[in-house]
Amino acid sequence: MSSFQLEDFAAGWIGGTASVIVGHPLDTVKTRLQAGIGYGSTLSCIRRVYRRESVFGFFKGMSFPLASIAVYNSVVFGVFSNMRRFLGQHHCGEPEAGPRHSLSDLFLASMVAGVVSVGLGGPVDLIKIRLQMQTQPVREANLGLKSRAVAFGEQPVYQGPVHCIVTIVRTEGLAGLYRGASAMLLRDIPGYCLYFIPYVFLSEWITPETDTGPSPCTMLLAGGVAGAISWGTATPMDVVKSRLQADGVYLNKYKGVLDCISQSYQQEGLKVFFRGITVNAVRGFPASAAMFLGYELSLQALRGDHSVTSP
Repeated sequence: MSSFQLEDFAAGWIGGTASVIVGHPLDTVKTRLQAGIGYGSTLSCIRRVYRRESVFGFFKGMSFPLASIAVYNSVVFGVFSNMRRFLGQHHCGEPEAGPRHSLSDLFLASMVAGVVSVGLGGPVDLIKIRLQMQTQPVREANLGLKSRAVAFGEQPVYQGPVHCIVTIVRTEGLAGLYRGASAMLLRDIPGYCLYFIPYVFLSEWITPETDTGPSPCTMLLAGGVAGAISWGTATPMDVVKSRLQADGVYLNKYKGVLDCISQSYQQEGLKVFFRGITVNAVRGFPASAAMFLGYELSLQALRGDHSVTSP
């Protein structure tokens, strides 16, 4: 039996599309709270975005992630599933010959998926955050610092995803597309370990021994809990990543991860690294529930069976 299976990538694409549609509005709120100025609490941020930008403000920058994050999740889930299957075959000859899931295999597969996620997802996340943040007026973002975009006044710096990419490459070079990549690595490697592993074990724990695989309700519950755990614990480094990636819309404030951590702590204290933790966890539940449900059901349909278990 070959360990490499393309169905995992296709199912990840479908699940990723569902995840973006469900999770993007709260992702916009999360980004504004973490990297924006003057939004206050989660509810205050929601009211302010709605009042100033209407309901469409919550979907700002969605077209690019809808087209790209689905591909990104396809690769992440495909890499994780195929890596775990390969490790199982390497240890046991065939996955069915040994324990159903080895914790060490799950850790290693999750870490590899985390590294791959940064290579693909870094530019995607950067463009999404730049588009989400550019509606903040220059006068609010300035805070006494010298803005490099005062000439734009109240006008958006970027007219869309393609213009955003072209502008970043022209002003910052290709390396600019990976701004915040080191913070993203520090977020995603442990983050995916706390994403896939809880889902695998929780779905197995909930599923009765007489069943061949998890039910849709189990997929939703296990996926939602895994997402809430992963995103909740990832919040401190997610704050740093968001600030580094948003830096450059109007200002160039941070020199790197350590400088961002230092400045953020000095100016706002330890609590700044937990900004958006509530919306992160709340958003993580439905987005991840949709991701895993879409993945599992798509995998069942693609393979023509109803015994597909966790990725």
